[in-house]
Amino acid sequence: MVHSEPPSADMQLYQVNNASRKPRILLAASGSVAAIKFANLCHCFSEWAEVKAVATKASLHFVDRVSVPKDVTLYTDEDEWSSWNKIGDSVLHIELRKWADIMVIAPLSANTLGKIAGGLCDNLLTCIVRAWDYTKPMFVAPAMNTFMWTNPFTERHLMVIDDLGISLIPPVTKRLACGDYGNGAMAEPSLIYSTVRLFFENREQSSSGNI
Repeated sequence: MVHSEPPSADMQLYQVNNASRKPRILLAASGSVAAIKFANLCHCFSEWAEVKAVATKASLHFVDRVSVPKDVTLYTDEDEWSSWNKIGDSVLHIELRKWADIMVIAPLSANTLGKIAGGLCDNLLTCIVRAWDYTKPMFVAPAMNTFMWTNPFTERHLMVIDDLGISLIPPVTKRLACGDYGNGAMAEPSLIYSTVRLFFENREQSSSGNI
């Protein structure tokens, strides 16, 4: 969500600290067939930014883990639980939220959209979203069957996440994996990448001009 107010002292310090390093992008995949493109998405971003990735249990049915760039750590629900043993240990979904400058969920399934809109947090991905600092950008690229996309619940859920300040990268019309033809296919990784990068660079230029 864009604010017109001058940047605060904390925001100015954030900009100075970020000026000397690459953007930190947290990519996440939920359970849609479009997750077969997730490794490609990671490659697109890793050439420009520091990238960490999160995959839900359902998305792992489609994600080609071998093709994910070697320098991109892929976290799963198991990592959330195995990384914590006692009070004082770091909590993975909090650490990833702190680390990231921007979060991108692509693909965003109908199920995960519903969870986010309802405030549910039953896996690593949705825990990060529930703990997210919404002064930082989040983008989602939905992917689902056309009738799921046009379902009244989807419209309601999109309104809720829009109120949170989450930015939508709309799906496109094409032949879907199920064989139907219609709207609901995830935007191409190259478009998702260029959208996020353009947003980030425009914001940085605008912020630099306000300091």
